[in-house]
Amino acid sequence: MLKNLLTYNPVFLALVATLFTWAVTALGAAMVFFFSSINKKILNSMLGFAAGVMIAASFWSLLNPAIEMAQSTGNTPWIPAVSGFLCGAAFLLVIDRILPHLHMGLAIEKAEGVKTSWQRSVLLVLAITMHNIPEGLAVGISFGALTNSTDTGVLAGAIALAIGIGLQNFPEGAAVSIPLRREGFSRFKAFQCGQLSGIVEPIAGVIGAYLVSVITPLLPYALSFAAGAMIFVVVEELIPESQTGNETDLSTIGAIIGFATMMLMDVALG
Repeated sequence: MLKNLLTYNPVFLALVATLFTWAVTALGAAMVFFFSSINKKILNSMLGFAAGVMIAASFWSLLNPAIEMAQSTGNTPWIPAVSGFLCGAAFLLVIDRILPHLHMGLAIEKAEGVKTSWQRSVLLVLAITMHNIPEGLAVGISFGALTNSTDTGVLAGAIALAIGIGLQNFPEGAAVSIPLRREGFSRFKAFQCGQLSGIVEPIAGVIGAYLVSVITPLLPYALSFAAGAMIFVVVEELIPESQTGNETDLSTIGAIIGFATMMLMDVALG
């Protein structure tokens, strides 16, 4: 089956994979139709799980392959890994400073980025959408690596990454829509905002896959770039938000389980 998938255009595969991750986000956001609130312990555990998945994916699915690719071409392995990683983190930092957004539970006066008169709902969705950019890039770039490779291991690794991102998107979708319901949104509007936050993943995925397919030497740098962007999101948003309240052990356990789950999938499938 994997060999049959290798006959498809990598950009198309990236689109399908990121549509899957978006669909899982929508599925998680749909939980708002069944629940009007979410227990803080459960929310922290879910955010911790998402953080663990992203940390593991950053190394096993992105940085490690980038280092191996650089070594196989005779290049100094740490150069693309370190430079790409730092550029990815810097990219998200710039977006964080410029893009108007508001984190869940904060007053609109505490909105970050450029000052604007946009509605609270728009600012909340933008904050979540920003998190999904590196996830889409990571999946897209992983499939873009198939442009000059017929290795089923590379394909299996890309699929494992897409599944891992999808797994953490489910609780992420619920963690968006249900709190929005508490903000006073209708169930349908909360669902719409939750699923729309994931629409950037197919867009970023296709762009990432296309760029590395036409500029092959860019691949190790692109993989590291996605890793840096993902770690920025984890450290800036997911970990602090998961550690609020008194039950911080649950978010830590969630992160460990998330890391182990992603590591298992990547090593076993990749």
